[in-house]
Amino acid sequence: MTSDRKKSPMSTPGEWAVELHGVTRRYGRGRTAVHALRGIDLTLPPGTFTAVMGPSGSGKSTFLQCAAGLDRPTAGTVRLGGTEITGMKENKLTALRRTRLGFVFQAFNLLPSLTVEQNVALPTRLAGHRPDRRRTAEVLAQVGLADKARRRPGQLSGGQQQRVAIARALVTRPDVVFADEPTGALDTTTAAEILALLRHAVDTERATVVMVTHDPTAASWADRVLFLADGELTTHLDRPTPDQIATRMQTLAAHRADVKAAA
Repeated sequence: MTSDRKKSPMSTPGEWAVELHGVTRRYGRGRTAVHALRGIDLTLPPGTFTAVMGPSGSGKSTFLQCAAGLDRPTAGTVRLGGTEITGMKENKLTALRRTRLGFVFQAFNLLPSLTVEQNVALPTRLAGHRPDRRRTAEVLAQVGLADKARRRPGQLSGGQQQRVAIARALVTRPDVVFADEPTGALDTTTAAEILALLRHAVDTERATVVMVTHDPTAASWADRVLFLADGELTTHLDRPTPDQIATRMQTLAAHRADVKAAA
């Protein structure tokens, strides 16, 4: 697996993988209400890799949950692959997540009683379809685990388990893969291998990846890095280096500290 980081093809306006318009998320009411997101407007083309960063409490996790249909915004609209999911009934939303979205989490979230092959095929089974063994074998080969199909997760290293999770996320050829701190539990070398796999999926399969991370090195694999602060998108960097990302994060943290001190 190479770590080729060539720029992904960009779509023309109007062809978006992810659209958020005026998205807000408020928890509670009145003076004690917490405004996790404050009017997010965002469009992401297919075939791109986007990283989302921000200080602790900036709204990163809420952003990902609302964008992926795991949480409903208080106001605004979310569209994935051209389909509006904001008011979608839960059963239809669940079906959409199983067939058109992929998820990669820090904790892997594999079922220990199933084989690697069965874990990868799980989204297809849950959607009520017969697994395509050829497709399952294809994505396992892509992540370098063609010879581990009959193993169980407990027989694999952490990095191998995350590779299984990536294969599971890609098996249905989803509109978007949402990744939440996918390298947070991995060492530096293994993390780079996982990020190379996500980058490869974008560059070769035109997958769309949206990744929340706190790691500037991880974020530097993306085409664009978005920065959240206090529930708002404040700025972005295109194809930045880890040092550029770290500097921007320090600036955001310092600004936030100044605002709190003045309050």
